[in-house]
Amino acid sequence: MTVEQNDLTIRPITGRDELDLFSRLPYAFNEELADDLAAGRRRPEWMWVALRGDHLLARAAWWGRAGDDTPLLLDILDLDDSCAAFDRVDVGGRLLHTAMAKTLPAGTSPPDYSRLVPSNWRDSEATERAVKDRMTILERTGARLFVERLRLEWRPGTPVPEPSGRLAFRPVRDSEEILALMTLVLDGTLDAHSRRDLTRMPAREAALSQYEEELARYTSPRDWWRIAMLPGGDPVGFVIPARNDYNSIIAYLAVLPAHRGNGYIDEILAEGTRVLAEQKVPRIRASTDLSNTPMANAFQRAGYVNFERAINMTWN
Repeated sequence: MTVEQNDLTIRPITGRDELDLFSRLPYAFNEELADDLAAGRRRPEWMWVALRGDHLLARAAWWGRAGDDTPLLLDILDLDDSCAAFDRVDVGGRLLHTAMAKTLPAGTSPPDYSRLVPSNWRDSEATERAVKDRMTILERTGARLFVERLRLEWRPGTPVPEPSGRLAFRPVRDSEEILALMTLVLDGTLDAHSRRDLTRMPAREAALSQYEEELARYTSPRDWWRIAMLPGGDPVGFVIPARNDYNSIIAYLAVLPAHRGNGYIDEILAEGTRVLAEQKVPRIRASTDLSNTPMANAFQRAGYVNFERAINMTWN
């Protein structure tokens, strides 16, 4: 699949033997690439480089779930930022155009793009330029900015409030119970991905899709999942603490529409944090949209630190 364009060679890597080549450009995921390849979350044919001689000018890579035939996310697009602006954006564009044509099924919409960036990325001229160069390349292929998300982290030693007694908690009984609650909380949601889903399908279908594509795939114990209830037993909301392929996470956190505005979110998040903290985990990760101020504020009150952000772009 090698493509020669004047003095530029564009091709996928041959395998694990070229990880050193692929990792010449710095990014947070470099240390995870070997494990991802071994686990089947990445494939050599999904990992592309643009070379001038032996100089790595740009790279792109998709990520997917182990066993999937098509990638789920474009999560690496890197450039040699020391090159001239015109050259690096041009090379990156040629790389991405070629890689998309060879990697993605014809006639399908490309999977979304996600880029991790510093939490203050707009404060540095160099960092802002690097982010915007990559966005320019994606925009030239038809992508648009979808949402900017806060990535949050709780560390051991951060206090977790004791239960106030206003709410009681119990494990989720079965998938039907959590699906019913997930359907209800989509009413008035501020989450951009959920709002997009609701433009395409009914709430129940959107909840089922998220459950099957994400929550049901976690191998961590289901008895970590908690329903929050009033003393009489009426559900108020729920939290899903889990473990993904990389970290312990708060996978889902929600308050039912009828109970919003009463401060229950803090107690529900504290319960989810407590469940994971009892497992002696080294950290807990979570994320929420930058525009979802109530959720972001709840994480801040709970001692979660915004350690970076994610830029999400889409072709949909």
